Amino acid sequence: MTLVGVPAAVVCIVIMLVVPLPTQLIDILITLNLVFAVIILLTSMYVKRALDFSVFPSLLLIATMYRLALNVSVTRQVLLHAHAGNVVASFGHFVIGGSLIVGLVVFLIIIVIQFIVITNGAQRVAEVAARFTLDGMPGKQMAIDADLNSGLIDKDEARRRRREVAAEADFYGAMDGASKFVRGDAIAAIVIMAINLVGGFAIGVLQNGDNINAAINTYSLLSVGDGLASQLPALLISISTGIIVTRAGTESDLGTEFIFQMLRQRRAVRMAGVAVGVLALVPGLPKLPFILVSATVLAISARLPDDAALGRRKEQEAAKTTPPPPSPDSPEGLARDMKVDPLELEVSFNLVELVDPTRGGDLLDRVKALRRKIALEIGVVLPLVRTRDNIDLPANTYTIRVHGAEVARGNAFPGHVLAIGDMLGSLPGSPTKEPVFGLDAKWAPAAARAQAERMGATVVDPASVITTHLAEVVKQNAGKMLTRSATKELVEITKRSDPVVVEELSSAQVSLAEVQRVLRDLLDEGISVRNLSRIFEALTEKARTSHDPETFVEASRLALGPALSISLASGGRLPVVTLDPLLEHQLSESLRSGDGGSFLALPPERAEALTLAVAQRSREAEQEGDSPVLVCAAPLRPALHKLVKTAVPRMPVLSYAELAPQLRLDTRGVVSLAHATV
Repeated sequence: MTLVGVPAAVVCIVIMLVVPLPTQLIDILITLNLVFAVIILLTSMYVKRALDFSVFPSLLLIATMYRLALNVSVTRQVLLHAHAGNVVASFGHFVIGGSLIVGLVVFLIIIVIQFIVITNGAQRVAEVAARFTLDGMPGKQMAIDADLNSGLIDKDEARRRRREVAAEADFYGAMDGASKFVRGDAIAAIVIMAINLVGGFAIGVLQNGDNINAAINTYSLLSVGDGLASQLPALLISISTGIIVTRAGTESDLGTEFIFQMLRQRRAVRMAGVAVGVLALVPGLPKLPFILVSATVLAISARLPDDAALGRRKEQEAAKTTPPPPSPDSPEGLARDMKVDPLELEVSFNLVELVDPTRGGDLLDRVKALRRKIALEIGVVLPLVRTRDNIDLPANTYTIRVHGAEVARGNAFPGHVLAIGDMLGSLPGSPTKEPVFGLDAKWAPAAARAQAERMGATVVDPASVITTHLAEVVKQNAGKMLTRSATKELVEITKRSDPVVVEELSSAQVSLAEVQRVLRDLLDEGISVRNLSRIFEALTEKARTSHDPETFVEASRLALGPALSISLASGGRLPVVTLDPLLEHQLSESLRSGDGGSFLALPPERAEALTLAVAQRSREAEQEGDSPVLVCAAPLRPALHKLVKTAVPRMPVLSYAELAPQLRLDTRGVVSLAHATV
């Protein structure tokens, strides 16, 4: 029935424009028009969101056409028979009240209210809402993607939210255009009324032979009656349009929200009652109305709840609406406990005070700041760090887990500070090793901070020790924590700033998995991937000849090479350890390719001797205050890095092609055949 009824009604509206209607049917249709407008007005007030009445723009067009069709039918009856039914005549007698001037003025006032006040305001609000909705779509889409990537919502919920964002943009865009229907309807009403007056007067005097007064009285009554009968529903629908486009997202309908928001302002209602009561004291003003209104408003304010009662009521409502947490033995509870977080920080029972803000702990704030700092350094946004206590840990112990596996463990002592430095024998406390670089240190009482600083030691608090250790672990394991979803988000971010680069990457058929592997390998070598545009350009160029993962990584390194070498230098000086030419030639000859990339086919004893020699040169340079890099030929770099990273994991391995020309190379050692031979 619904599928046929609406199209049939639209067809009937079109037929009304050309087919004469009897006056009895016109009376019914005018009454139906008024009821239809009231239903639309009440519906617009009862919906909780504008999208709950998304059919309103189309309904506005149908209602406008219906009113215009009625105007045409009434005009035909007025001009042909000087009669348009009892409803039109009743409206005319009621408004005119024996005076044509009064009737015309009342009708024009209604037109002004609808056309200038309500319609123009609603049209402007619809324009602004449509513009802001379209401008806010990218941000809303990013927020949905961020919630999806962080696991706060599932794919179905993400699809629902995306559909809702798109529907909201379509709705306000449609309302921007549909509001012009109401504006055109108001103009048409004025024109139709003028036609009825002038045409009716001409027909009555010239064609029917009526006298002037009789023609004016007859046709002015019918014209005003027709205008009022059509514009009263039009005014109601204009009000509905304004209500719909000005609705904000609320939990209740308009009436409920109005009562709740207005009547909870007890102080404002009370002050309004006092102000009206003061007006009663002004000489010349009537006393009784102001005193009655003031007493009523003050009585209402006395019955309104105060702020404390509102707060308690809100807490009670929140407690009722908040669903209880799932039972530990329920599927939801088990699924929550089984979930493995990408990054976790566990602390022992006596370190909880470092995490609890109510006890002065700021570890959580430091961890949040650390995520931003790491993102700016390495170019990827790390997952949220789940921090929790673990009663199974020994006292003063914390652990760091990556994907559920413990990768680091350390100690922190509340009420103490970690003094890092040499010659700390006279400082009270427990000797230990700094967890990141393994430097000599001592946990000293907080009262001994000044003494440790006078001895030249670097002093840090327990929260700083944990944060620094966490930062180092994150940098070392950033590649492991780079998920496919995070990689896709990085690609989308780059697409917004450099769309051509991402389009070429896609046309080169570089998959998201290949991009993820390249970024992981770069992060594993401690290379920042902030310059994603350069990396994607390098991948696009290299994809024309090969899709080998190692080749992709080396191409990306060459694109980032100058910036990479400059970041490792200090004051334009780069300390380097090089290979003897003969040794480098022999290593090149032993270079082989395998499923895991290139490698050096060396006897175990010679490979061990080579790594020990490199480690020795690195230690010698570090004792002199330098952090050297190992430099070799470009084809040899990947295999040599795999070999030496087990012995000297902190030592970068660069190719000569990655060195910036403006750097001054300071050779801190040469590894020769003698060093690499057992």
